[in-house]
Amino acid sequence: MVKLDHVAVALGGRRIVEGISTDLAGGVIGLIGPNGAGKSTLVRAIAGLLPSEGAILIDGRRIGSMPLRDRAKRIAYLPQGQAVHWPLTVERLVALGRLPHLAPFARPGAAESATIEAALERTELLDLRDRPMDQLSGGERARVLLARALAVGAPLLLADEPLAALDPSHQIDVMRLLRAEADRGATVIAVLHDLTLAARWCDRLLLIDRGRLVADGSPRDVLSAERIGAVYGVSAFIGEAGGEPLVVPLAHR
Repeated sequence: MVKLDHVAVALGGRRIVEGISTDLAGGVIGLIGPNGAGKSTLVRAIAGLLPSEGAILIDGRRIGSMPLRDRAKRIAYLPQGQAVHWPLTVERLVALGRLPHLAPFARPGAAESATIEAALERTELLDLRDRPMDQLSGGERARVLLARALAVGAPLLLADEPLAALDPSHQIDVMRLLRAEADRGATVIAVLHDLTLAARWCDRLLLIDRGRLVADGSPRDVLSAERIGAVYGVSAFIGEAGGEPLVVPLAHR
């Protein structure tokens, strides 16, 4: 359970997030809204990476009062971008996800190795386990970084724009993995821009505009043509294709 109680965040003297209150528990929860609306800032605040006003509670505990190791076990964070600045192999980078569970200078045991192996298998990286990160494509790097987050085994996974710069096939792969993690019992909160993928894969959407929460509910309830027009400033076609929801921006209003 993540509880947000009048959460506000200011950066550089400007309020980016303003007074957001809601409870988040279980399933895939999409954070949507225009660029600059405050989505990534809110995710970083939930992760404890930015100071905030109000209260952010994880299972009833304030994020700021949680010891860092405890926080690292309970929250897996997948930031924006796919940059990796170390010449590590795929397997070694994924293994970094288990560090919060190890004592200082301890080597991973059988249980840790099994968890790493499972993360590699779920992201279809077993054949790439010995490949250096600088020899991977963008889609492969995205899967490796997601595998590292999955290896944490945290009950809360925060993914900030996990689909950025990915082709449609890899976007579907990532959403399928996030869906599977939620089905295993985790709460997944993801910043998304593709409204069709958000409607298809998310159980719940939070629409943020200018730092405020303007809609919170099922994709069907949140993604109305009127609301998309008011927030994004575009007209949109909303329908179905093959039984799946379809949201297509058409033109500026």
